[in-house]
Amino acid sequence: MSRPRIRRKVCRLPKSSKFGPLNQTKKNHYVDMTVDEYETIRLIDLEGFTQAECALQMNVARTTVQRIYADARIKLAQSLVKGKTLNIEGGDYRLCDGLEKSCGCGGCRKHR
Repeated sequence: MSRPRIRRKVCRLPKSSKFGPLNQTKKNHYVDMTVDEYETIRLIDLEGFTQAECALQMNVARTTVQRIYADARIKLAQSLVKGKTLNIEGGDYRLCDGLEKSCGCGGCRKHR
């Protein structure tokens, strides 16, 4: 029997959930990114966290963050290079309540 999956902690949902080319005509030309993949991109690339710091923030192992981050970067590249619409939704996550000391909603180093 496998171990139950740990739900990743996400501090905030994206303000927009769809990004893509303005001149797209194909309906099925899209790539799906999960909310936890979006969170790793936000923490590592935008907030400047290391993978270890991101793992602490999301309450998962660093190797899990490394895998999530690699998957997210591939999806971003497909969206940019191949002109696919990026759709952000779903995944196995829990939304932060904003009361934790290491929370990106008020406790992380960028928001202190």
